[in-house]
Amino acid sequence: MLSSYAQSDDDGLRRCPVCRRVERPFGRAAAYGSYDGGLRELIHLLKFNGVRPAAHVLGRMLAEAITALESSFGDAGLFDGGSIAVVPVPLFKAKRRQRRFNQAELIARAALKFCPARARFQLVPDLLVRTRDTHSQIGLTNHQRRANLRGAFAVARAAKADIKGREVLLVDDVYTTGTTATECARVLRRAGASRVWVATVARTLKLASNYAEFRPEEPEEEAEVEARQAV
Repeated sequence: MLSSYAQSDDDGLRRCPVCRRVERPFGRAAAYGSYDGGLRELIHLLKFNGVRPAAHVLGRMLAEAITALESSFGDAGLFDGGSIAVVPVPLFKAKRRQRRFNQAELIARAALKFCPARARFQLVPDLLVRTRDTHSQIGLTNHQRRANLRGAFAVARAAKADIKGREVLLVDDVYTTGTTATECARVLRRAGASRVWVATVARTLKLASNYAEFRPEEPEEEAEVEARQAV
């Protein structure tokens, strides 16, 4: 339930006065489309059924979201010159062993093959690590979601020197509430990243459309539990 004092941002997202005063740790975010219908089924095929060829199709979609994210800033482009670190949202090690892959990493690898400016991107899959498992986000308030994920991510010691002063493109399959993206971006910025941007294949907001660029509000945990119930 939203406070009666909540106001809408330029993109239509409503946030309470306290949340509006909090500086977001990442700049802009973009998604290819809405997390429903065929797109949702395709993500499920990869994520829960292990159909890895689906990552190729999802990667093409992510590449288009990345391109739209950059081109939305005009001729100057979103990213400065130099190499951009592409960082997939990590899974906890136990979940990765169970699934045998990180879907965000597979999609990111496929996406870079389709990006027109792929020479500017460097995939760094082990830069960000998930230090502990987290509870389901279902039914939690925004503040409870943030507390649930606080301290769940860290920059790997061996990669700390590689992150300082660099721009980072954080990628994932689904953007639900933005809590995961926010926490990951906060950790990356604290480790020295100059700027962080977010690109996902899908977003759960009902107003999502292809190439819809959006600003962060408050991911994936709710969508994952919901998906497991649907499978």
